[in-house]
Amino acid sequence: MSAFGRPAAEPYEVFAVKYAHHERNASANFLGGDPHDGPMPLDFYVWLVRGNGRLVVVDLGFNAATAKARQRELIRNPVDGLRLLEVDAATVPDVVLTHLHYDHVGNCELFPKANFHLQDKEMAYATGRHMAQACFGQAYGVEDVVGLVRAAYKGRVAFHDGDEEIGPGLSLHHIGGHTMGLQAVRVWTKRGWVVLASDAAHLYANMEEQRPFPIVYHVGEMIEGWRRLQQLADSPRHIIPGHDPLVLRRYPPPAPQLEGIAARLDVEPRE
Repeated sequence: MSAFGRPAAEPYEVFAVKYAHHERNASANFLGGDPHDGPMPLDFYVWLVRGNGRLVVVDLGFNAATAKARQRELIRNPVDGLRLLEVDAATVPDVVLTHLHYDHVGNCELFPKANFHLQDKEMAYATGRHMAQACFGQAYGVEDVVGLVRAAYKGRVAFHDGDEEIGPGLSLHHIGGHTMGLQAVRVWTKRGWVVLASDAAHLYANMEEQRPFPIVYHVGEMIEGWRRLQQLADSPRHIIPGHDPLVLRRYPPPAPQLEGIAARLDVEPRE
């Protein structure tokens, strides 16, 4: 068990929902490339945490216009994927935004009642000097960021400075690395502490082989972030990377008809 112990909370259900796909080679997934280059695609997910009278969506994906502009395969809008788990976006009360890259924050307008949980550093980063530099700014959508600024003026953004509990057995943890304000989500489940790493690790291989993903604000923070994830989770098998197709292979679907679409992360992996 992790050093943090068992919380005074009932376990949550946790789900990954795939909404998009991108064919690419391994050389695009590692800083410095990959000498054994070959196909290594990315999947795109949003996540759902449900229990203890709470319903929290983690990240919001992107829409059809962004998929076309960025040449990504949109399989379904994340709203439609969540609907398969009986979640109505129009009534979701809380959304955690792990960071503000285009593929994590592209459907905020479809969640009209949600409060958006965001790290202070991420908003500062996404509206600051580095956005004038293509190597940092190209992964952001300016209209997405402006939309969150408007939401902040309406009192709909809950800002966090570092680690913070947002519910019993449910907490946010600043990681950094990939972006200045990247945060992970730690959830108490019936198999122990599960950590939704988001883009602290795009792939299992980034962590396991100690090879950073090339879109990065601070390489040292990214590498240190893997150690932090391991501290927060009950084991490496409890860390869920942000874009690895292996997630849907390793974890069972919530129902047989959702095989290849969604996975339950609060149960033991099947491989």
